[in-house]
Amino acid sequence: MSKTAIIIPARYGSSRLEGKPLMVAAGKPVIQWVYEKAQQAKLADVVIVATDDERIFNCVKSFGGEVEMTSTEHKCGSDRIMEVVSRHPEISYICNLQGDEPLIEPASIDAVIKHVQTDEKADISTLIREITPSEAENPNLVKCVIDKNGFALYFSRSKIPYERNEGIATFFGHIGIYGYKRAALEAMTTLSQTPLEKTESLEQLRALENGMKIKTSVVDFVPVGIDTKDDLEKFRKIVEAKLV
Repeated sequence: MSKTAIIIPARYGSSRLEGKPLMVAAGKPVIQWVYEKAQQAKLADVVIVATDDERIFNCVKSFGGEVEMTSTEHKCGSDRIMEVVSRHPEISYICNLQGDEPLIEPASIDAVIKHVQTDEKADISTLIREITPSEAENPNLVKCVIDKNGFALYFSRSKIPYERNEGIATFFGHIGIYGYKRAALEAMTTLSQTPLEKTESLEQLRALENGMKIKTSVVDFVPVGIDTKDDLEKFRKIVEAKLV
């Protein structure tokens, strides 16, 4: 039976905020907030946390979540996810949901899943949001340009497209959640890094350089990823305000 899995890669040793999956906001660790959002998606059959740390493993077990241990040698989240998928031949579609996106909308997760489930041309799917030209100047915010059918043409840390003529272009920022057909994930984790990927330090360019098709969905929320202590405090204020 073909199944769809949301897999959440989570490691303890983040360079900017060590141990962030276990940091608590409004009584729950960040990884639990993410897991519960994933559970609200309608198009997935299972949610699994993939970790290499026993503290995270035990935390997920403590709130009743499904979790699997993975190797400590993986260089990226895609490799960690593929290790889990390799144990489950029934999984045909995969959503890679980052463990530091606790405010992701379940409907947005479903949008990512739907494209790889139903669009024969889509090897991979992801999310983008409309941004301002000034936001597009920020190299830490990855930009995306798309074709008329919503497929990604390119991702860049640079401002794209370049405005030779101003006031025409719509700018899109990338949100780092991915859906994969199983074969696409297998390819991504076996293909060598490509020149554009190395240049921009963007893994999704490996897919484009190898001819894969990435379908995008435009959403209207601004993600609150947790990379720093300030991000964590911002998230705490948001969820605590909702509980009042």
